[in-house]
Order: sequence, then structure tokens, then C-alpha cells
Amino acid sequence: MPRGWKAAKDSDKGLERTAHLFPMLREPVIVRRAKSSPVSSTFDVIILGGGAAGLMCAREAGRRGRRVLLLEHAERVGKKILISGGGRCNFTNLHCQPENFLSANPHFCKSALARYTPADFIGLVEKHGIHYHEKTLGQLFCDNSAKEIVTMLEQECNDAGVEILTNTSVSEVRRGAGFTVSTAKKEFHTTSLVVATGGLSIPKMGATPFGYDLARQFGLAIVPCRPALVPFTLTPEDRERICDLAGVSAEVRVSLPGAPPFLEKLLITHRGLSGPAILQISSYWKAPTSVGIDLAPDQNVTVTLLERNARRDAAAAATALCRFVPSRLANRWVDLNPPADWTNRGIAEIERRIHEWEITPAGTEGYDKAEVTVGGVDTNELSAKTMESRKVPGLFFIGEVVDVTGHLGGFNFQWAWASGVAAGQAV
Repeated sequence: MPRGWKAAKDSDKGLERTAHLFPMLREPVIVRRAKSSPVSSTFDVIILGGGAAGLMCAREAGRRGRRVLLLEHAERVGKKILISGGGRCNFTNLHCQPENFLSANPHFCKSALARYTPADFIGLVEKHGIHYHEKTLGQLFCDNSAKEIVTMLEQECNDAGVEILTNTSVSEVRRGAGFTVSTAKKEFHTTSLVVATGGLSIPKMGATPFGYDLARQFGLAIVPCRPALVPFTLTPEDRERICDLAGVSAEVRVSLPGAPPFLEKLLITHRGLSGPAILQISSYWKAPTSVGIDLAPDQNVTVTLLERNARRDAAAAATALCRFVPSRLANRWVDLNPPADWTNRGIAEIERRIHEWEITPAGTEGYDKAEVTVGGVDTNELSAKTMESRKVPGLFFIGEVVDVTGHLGGFNFQWAWASGVAAGQAV
């Protein structure tokens, strides 16, 4: 078992060893953040965006001796890292495979993911003495705070000589012999420009379409975007039927044509459906498709109703279903889905419906509640090895802005690390 899995509270030495790095886990130390524009205006590499992918790319390029400038429009780097995983950052997944990602080209992500694995990032985490644990299904979280991951990346960038300039919005990018990046205060020049500006999810955290606009400016195609890992909303009729059960959850299997099934928790909300199972399937959903929900995966719910002299009515069916889902949901579901009769045929029909309950979402909660964005810069435009544009030498796209979207559970961070390293080794 990797030593970092040992809980921090079980290792006083570990806490003492890392205390100087993370004093009281307060706000991350800001390293090499320029209070004003850097003296130099020319860099080997300029990275637009200080999220997970941008920071990892900056660190990798800096370690290769490149002069690197990272520009972030927000007041600090790593803002989405800080809120991820409930503030503990689900920073990778032990079982990361290409099959855990959506893309118009499902093969594109294979090269980068193979060359920078979860074990590589775990090694970096352990190097900084960050304690972590596996929550479920290979998902690794910090024991303490996501701030540790941001501090780690800032420290790595500092050690690599990266200059980070925050509160800096880019107004224009021009291409000549290299690239000219214009900000309100200064113009910067580089031969390698890396776009790590993220997707459209969570606009209150500063998400913008800047990366897509820049890609279009240079003639790159964009795969249409939509919110992903996002709760569903229901029609007024369906809300009236089930949304008074808000807060009720159950482990189910959800499915869609052309998508893998997901066996995880479903949560009823005031406006529709959420929970890990719903967030997972939402990445594949397009209106007006119905979502299949199996309320009792791999179980025979009504077998007791077929026993000799068994009671056969709605109450008995609800009691049987209560073994697998909360009683409020079981009673409501049976009320809404009565069989034509209580013969063997009718019982078989109710069993089928339990495993094939269909809900047609009215829509999703949109980018405001979406964790990521499906779609983005078309991977046919990029080198799978380096993330460099095939049309525009020196222009790179990494992270969420690219048409590669991971499942829930640390996969999107692993794509950010892997694509960032791929570009950082090439710039």
C-alpha cells in the first residue's frame, strides 16, 4: 500500500514533516507571483490559464530549463482545484483507463495517459508529504485539504523558475514570427503558446469561452460543447410526482443507448435527479433521450410475491422493493407504476419495470452546476503526443478546453496532469 494512504492523523511525524509547507492549512502560499509585469517581455513559453493543466505544464516546461510565464485572469491560480472533491480534491483515480473518457476520437487520450499515469502523480503527492486516502472505486482524495495540491503545484513551479502573473486578462493574441500576447499593461512574446483556459463549467469561478475563441481565430475546429457531470431537471409533471422526496437516495444502475452503464448512487432533488450515477450518465445524455434506471440491480425483487399463499397487492410489492431502496421511494414508485393485475404476468411486468424505469429529463442544471464541459478543441487538430496544433506550429491546447472529458472520480484531473506534461515536454 502506498505510504501516502496512511491517514495524516495516524502519523504525527508526517504532520511535523509537512507543517512548514502547509502551516495550519491556511491559504496556499503564492510563489513567484509577480506584483507587476515581469521585467522581461520575451519567454520561451507562455501558458494561458492557471488551472490544473496549466500549472502542470508550467512545472514540466520549467524543469526542462525553459523560461516560462503563466498568465491567470483570476486573482489566484488553482481556484477549481480548491473547490473540487468537496474541498479535498479527488486528484486522480487508481483505475484510470482510456475507457473512462469521452471524445469524438476515443483513441486520442491514450498516448498522454500512458506516459503520465496516476502512479506518477501519486509520487509527486507523496514527495510533498501530502496524506491521502481511497474513498471508493479508486478515487484518491487529500486527507486534509485541496489547498495542499495547489500549494504543491505552486512550489513545483517556483522550484522550476516559472513566473506566475495573476489578475491578468489577455485582450489579444497575434501571430508573426512567434506569438504576441497583449494584456492591459504589457505585451509578451513567445515561440510557444499553451492554451489551458478550461471549459465553460462553473462560470462564477471565471469560466469563459476564451480558449475556444482563440482556437477558432487560428482556424481550428471545435466539437460542440455541452454541460457534463451535471444534475438533470425534470418536467413539472415529473417534479410533482417525485421531487417531494428530495434528499432520498439509492444505489441504482443507470443506462443510455451508446453509453456504458453506471452503478452508483442516485439522489432526488427539488428540481430533478442528481447523485454520482446521474452525473456520470449526464455526460452522454442528449435531449430528448430517456434514461433507464434499474432500482434493484441484479436482484429479483418480486420473488416473494410468487410464493404459495403470498400476499399480492401494492403494499406487498412496496415491502419487497423496500429491501433495496428507501421505503419512501419504494411506496411512491409502486403507487406510480401499478401493474394491470396481480397475476403472475402482472408481477412479471412490475419486476421488469423496476429494472427498466424510464425518466425523460427536461434538461440539465447547465454550466452553473456542471463539473466539466463535453466537447472542445477537435482532437483531429492536435498531436496526441504533444498537444500541439497540426496547423499552427507552437500553439498547444491542454486540459478541459480539448475534446476529452473524463468520468466522475478523478479522471478529469488525471487528464489535466497528463496533457499538461505532454505539452510541457514538447514546448
